[in-house]
Amino acid sequence: MNIHLTKEPQKNNEKNNSDHFLNDVLTGLHSSPKHLSSKYFYDKKGDELFQKIMAMPEYYLTRCELDIFQNKTAELSKAIRSDDEPFDLIELGAGDAMKSTYLLKYLNKKGTDFTYMPIDISGNILSVLENNLKEQLPDINITPLEGEYFQMLKKAMKLSSRRKVILFLGGNIGNMTQKEAEKFCASLHQLLNSKDIVLIGFDLKKNPFTVLNAYSDQSGITQEFNLNLLSRINRELNGNFDVEQFEHYESYDPITGACRSFLVSLKDQQVNIAGETIDFEENEVIDMEVSQKFSKSDIEYLAEKSGFLIEGEITDSKNWFVDSIWKVNK
Repeated sequence: MNIHLTKEPQKNNEKNNSDHFLNDVLTGLHSSPKHLSSKYFYDKKGDELFQKIMAMPEYYLTRCELDIFQNKTAELSKAIRSDDEPFDLIELGAGDAMKSTYLLKYLNKKGTDFTYMPIDISGNILSVLENNLKEQLPDINITPLEGEYFQMLKKAMKLSSRRKVILFLGGNIGNMTQKEAEKFCASLHQLLNSKDIVLIGFDLKKNPFTVLNAYSDQSGITQEFNLNLLSRINRELNGNFDVEQFEHYESYDPITGACRSFLVSLKDQQVNIAGETIDFEENEVIDMEVSQKFSKSDIEYLAEKSGFLIEGEITDSKNWFVDSIWKVNK
């Protein structure tokens, strides 16, 4: 059986995506404090830099969850399969599917009837995913969907009436504030049905130095990754950021679990974007990203608050990361 590929038309969405990007950037930079959305990190250059970040010795997150998907694949499969009933495996923010490919291979080997639906905002990384899966798994059904999580999830819900298994890996839930995470999970609950399963990756609280080093590497790749968003604004939105006049700063609060990335303006300066002027004072910051760390009680609270029941959890060998299995409580 040949691989089946279905993708959202890119050209039809380009203008809307550009308009959203510009609106979000201007809204964020006119706010106080200034902020930019981390979802815009991932253009082609950003994708390449994030691949380098994942390979850094300091960046433990990918290796921890990879440990789960490599070594506890049977447990993952058991958690999401239900009496061999066919299902759609929907991955939010799939990236290159490096980790989930282990699960896809296992399910395929067991003859499981499923369709893989990777969702990502980056068309570039979905193309990488498609090419890799064509080579590694030529006989599975795959329907890539390019766009925002819920927009594409709603589309996926309409494509078939099969039971849904949602993967939200990599600690991506940590890129939201607590209120945003609660709203996200509640919205997810509203879309799903009683037999559906959600598997969410959570980076657990640990030694503060371990966390901080993961986001403030000595080689400067994380700084380059953050600064690339300013370069992207220059390229795509007719901006004129002097990227060398901004510097990356990282902080971690071990009590709240919030690890935050900022860019610091090194002088008083003005930046023009699409004809609008943004003023920066020396030492003013742009809030770029939060990477929230969780305790087990934090996870339990979030599940209960948003209407899910925790069915189980699978941790890596260091107990630094957990994939929590949630069942829709309806």
